[in-house]
Amino acid sequence: MKTKNFLAVSILILSISAFNFSSGKNGGDIKAERMHTVRSYGISSAENLRTAMRMLWEDHIVWTRNVILNIVDNLPGTDQAVSRLLKNQEDIGNAIKPYYGDAAGEKLTSLLKPHITIAAEVVTAAKKGDKAALEAADKKWHANAEQIAAFLNGANPNWTLKDLQKMMNDHLKYTTDEAVARIKKDYDGDIATYGKVHEEILMMSDDLSNGIIKQFPEKFTN
Repeated sequence: MKTKNFLAVSILILSISAFNFSSGKNGGDIKAERMHTVRSYGISSAENLRTAMRMLWEDHIVWTRNVILNIVDNLPGTDQAVSRLLKNQEDIGNAIKPYYGDAAGEKLTSLLKPHITIAAEVVTAAKKGDKAALEAADKKWHANAEQIAAFLNGANPNWTLKDLQKMMNDHLKYTTDEAVARIKKDYDGDIATYGKVHEEILMMSDDLSNGIIKQFPEKFTN
């Protein structure tokens, strides 16, 4: 596990230590359970699902930001950042396999990977000021978002198509605003917009977790 993720889980475990002792559970058992959850997505509680899902989607926006900075500021390591971001799409697909099966997980990954590659096209076209290329990439990006929303809605009716479309469109808008602010060297705006990206992705990840919990209540402990 990456050091960042290990530290994040460790902080979470420390923050709930008082609850662990009051509930009669051994702290070591809790830690082992959470680490297993993040590694394998074998969820044993609703809280663990939300934690793991948030970590996955936070990785999504962190590595997306890394790619934006690399492309806009001509930084080294762009290929590696894109590769890591694409791996995150596989991780997200794997996370739903325990509930919807391997085929559904692979399908979600196959929809999420173009979300990343098209995003790179959007940022590159915006940086070059190529209006035609930007409009074409943005059109593809939104079409892909519609496909993701439709797929998720088909898997779980608790995720309404209207809500999913709004979440995806908000995600695209804030990510575009983040990239444009960076291109314009509006660094205050860049930081402020990333705050919106972060807030929105946490709400989206919680909505996805809550939908799974509602659809499969027998798989979770309180």
